[in-house]
Amino acid sequence: MFELKFTKTADRQLKKIEDTPSQEGLCKQIKKSLGYLQKDPKHPSLNTHVFDCIDHPFDAKGKVFEAYAQNNTPSAYRIFWCYGPDKKQITIIALTPHP
Repeated sequence: MFELKFTKTADRQLKKIEDTPSQEGLCKQIKKSLGYLQKDPKHPSLNTHVFDCIDHPFDAKGKVFEAYAQNNTPSAYRIFWCYGPDKKQITIIALTPHP
């Protein structure tokens, strides 16, 4: 089991979604995906894969990953994350809709 940490950006993004009543379904989907990520970053429903367009915040050679919070939805939300800064920790970098 991993401890989830959030960057300031990711924390703001999640709070904005949580505070928007019309986003209740999205919030539930994101939290479900975060639960999967916390238990098993390779969970099949996350479709986790390396994402090269964001720099790792702790390790210049580290990898950043993209995981699905939604699928088959216009502008489906994605979770961008990395391992660290410590062992058994995952840092959520951003929660954004897919372009």
